[in-house]
Amino acid sequence: MEKRTFLQFIADYGVGDPSFSEVVQKFELLDPYLDIFCTSVPKFSTLSTGFWTYQFALVNPVPNMLIYTNTAPRKDDKESRIHNEGEGLVYALLNNGVRIVGVNAGYSFSVIKPHIKEFHHINVANKGSQFRSRDFYPEAIMGILRETASLVGESIDVENIPDVPPQKIAWIDGYGNMKTTVRSSSCTYKSGQAIIVSVGGMKRTAFFTDGSFSVREGELAFAPGSSGGDDRYMELFLRGLSAYKEFGNPHIETAFEIEVAI
Repeated sequence: MEKRTFLQFIADYGVGDPSFSEVVQKFELLDPYLDIFCTSVPKFSTLSTGFWTYQFALVNPVPNMLIYTNTAPRKDDKESRIHNEGEGLVYALLNNGVRIVGVNAGYSFSVIKPHIKEFHHINVANKGSQFRSRDFYPEAIMGILRETASLVGESIDVENIPDVPPQKIAWIDGYGNMKTTVRSSSCTYKSGQAIIVSVGGMKRTAFFTDGSFSVREGELAFAPGSSGGDDRYMELFLRGLSAYKEFGNPHIETAFEIEVAI
């Protein structure tokens, strides 16, 4: 029996957008043995793309898995585009063997940067279609899966990948909890300590928790969340309510500040 490939597809199409269906249908034509799972991130949010790339790649990675990311804000050149050219497609092999093919834009590869073993351009057309992720990229991904050497292009210096921005909102879940780019290991507050969190000019008192301190109903917490593996990312959550609404519905990638409450 042919070994199936698990393909995680992350893109900034809207939830339920037929664009996902078109790309999945193209893959089905190329290889009916793919198991494809789609994740929608906010438009142009390379930080959310990078956040979920890390989570899928390093927390419970599946054997024979490839992650395909397509968030292409086309901000590498602010001049007019010829034939819809945008940021190029690249290939990363991680230390744990997970393969990632994605548009090299913004922070898409930032969160996994320390775990990249190999990083290359992919020899594929990056212009000539408004829908590159359907028309050009699936064939390239199948070539990577089949280890077609000619597709793997020039090596890229991993140091060219931007670092993860500090103290930004990386994701907002369905409960209104706001996942951040702050690692729990970087926090030096005491468990239960009151802090002032400022998001978009709105300030609220929160309590730092390292897992041993719990907040009461209606209290705001800054605590390790469910993402990030052994060094979890901190979350802002309002027990029983929505931290997202409490801070005025901020956009993903909004920066925030923390100060110790006096």
